Amino acid sequence: MSEHTAGTDAAADGTDHAKPTSSELLIVTGMSGAGRSTAANALEDLGWYVVDNLPPQMLHTLADLVSRTPQALPKLAVVIDVRGKALFNDMKETLAALEASDVDFSVLFLDAADEVLVSRYEHQRRPHPLQAGGRILDGIRAERALLTDLRESADVVLDTSGFNVHALSKAVADLFSTNGPVVLRLTVLSFGFKYGVPADANYVADVRFIPNPHWVPSLRPRTGKDPEVRDYVFQDEGPRQFVDRFVSMLEPVFAGYRTENKHYATVAIGCTGGKHRSVAVSEEVARRLAKLPLVTVNIQHRDVGRE
Repeated sequence: MSEHTAGTDAAADGTDHAKPTSSELLIVTGMSGAGRSTAANALEDLGWYVVDNLPPQMLHTLADLVSRTPQALPKLAVVIDVRGKALFNDMKETLAALEASDVDFSVLFLDAADEVLVSRYEHQRRPHPLQAGGRILDGIRAERALLTDLRESADVVLDTSGFNVHALSKAVADLFSTNGPVVLRLTVLSFGFKYGVPADANYVADVRFIPNPHWVPSLRPRTGKDPEVRDYVFQDEGPRQFVDRFVSMLEPVFAGYRTENKHYATVAIGCTGGKHRSVAVSEEVARRLAKLPLVTVNIQHRDVGRE
């Protein structure tokens, strides 16, 4: 979020700027029950030094300490959340102070649908930290209201509603394990509109204008990753033109993201059920985007298998 790190695009002479010799600071926060502990464990497995449940008031001191010794502690992840009770109320001011300093940091916000969070708490048989004498849902609603501004300003919002522990660990690894030049890490996500639009998408494309392979008996059981379905989806000029123009539209957007020190983005592509058209188009979009400089692409098919 800080603008201290500059030059994230390729240099004029064609060389790439490597990551600066300073510590990476990642603030992990979000809704209780959305997977912060799992994300923290995944980061630790990747070599990050993880501090859990840190009072926000101590964040600037810790960030300043590690910035003085970047070789000793190059990657620091700090988990901060409402378990800090009244101490968490200073979070906004703490981040504003970091933003004004020379500390380079990013914020990962983990979220999930209310009904998913309720289910997870009921499964664990634990109360929500803001529940008090009310219901679990009361605590979730209170927390969501408290975290609205933090969610909107986060660098990465990861919706974990459809993830188990292993899928979330992989998603975190995909986002934060890359070494070398500073890159834009993209997730191309196919989905079905009937299951809801992904809450963490930066861009959403609707490909329901393409004839639906669902109505072809031989293609119905297949997915958009199968050659027969892919050929059917792209048999007309319209879908091919869409992919060409969609990727061209995204190129200057991604260049701007890197200039603004935003290194994570999600492009969601949806059809009715998330099995045929969106999968085929997502595969092709991801293939094209992977050819762009300073971009890494992770592709996910959220709703395949849900029908």
